[in-house]
Amino acid sequence: MRLTFATAAVALFSVPFVLLLVLVMSSFAPLYEVDESIARNLHAYVLADPGYARFLNAATEILGPNVWRALVVAAAVWAWYRGARRPAVWAVVTITVSGLLNLAVKEIVNRARPVLPDPVSWAPGASFPSGHAMAAATGASVLVLMLLPVLRSRGLKAAAKATVWATVWAALWAVAALLTLFVAYTRVALGVHWFSDVVAGIALGVVVVGGTAAGFEKWRREEGRRPAEPYKEGVEPEAFRR
Repeated sequence: MRLTFATAAVALFSVPFVLLLVLVMSSFAPLYEVDESIARNLHAYVLADPGYARFLNAATEILGPNVWRALVVAAAVWAWYRGARRPAVWAVVTITVSGLLNLAVKEIVNRARPVLPDPVSWAPGASFPSGHAMAAATGASVLVLMLLPVLRSRGLKAAAKATVWATVWAALWAVAALLTLFVAYTRVALGVHWFSDVVAGIALGVVVVGGTAAGFEKWRREEGRRPAEPYKEGVEPEAFRR
């Protein structure tokens, strides 16, 4: 039942991406009007403050796709060293699939990036979906799923009340969500992506993580391991208790 629920949740997150994909490829006029309105308003705000523009440019690079990939690979190496080899492989596979899928969809859709007067930033390649937003959603989620079982293995849950653990769990996911949303905001504010690009990137990133985590959990259960809820316990929580 839990695995079925998880699969349904993944499917639910795929709906906004598929819907946006269809609307973008069909050149749906209302969507383009919303995108252009948001792009103009945010661009005007950033353009009026050069210091803020420099800050956003720096932030979007610091939290760029290569940084998330490096963090996930570093976490995987650490997990491998600790003996949690299957979660390490899962993490690397997930971030790799996310990057390759983003490139494939960009190539298929081939959407042009915004062209704004007095640009404050520039980015190469196609626009849909946002690689920065997708990498942030994927990377932040993978790191949380790797960190949750580590905190449990150190006795945090046993030593604290259930409400404290719930706060810690919620805080981790909240930080991941805020970082992802901030990255998405920088891309639109800098005028290098449309609003629908970053929404699609986040949705597709969540789908990739949810899909690989659900597949990994199904594999665990087929091997007779204790059922787990990845979004609560992380992937293969027993691997970090050695």
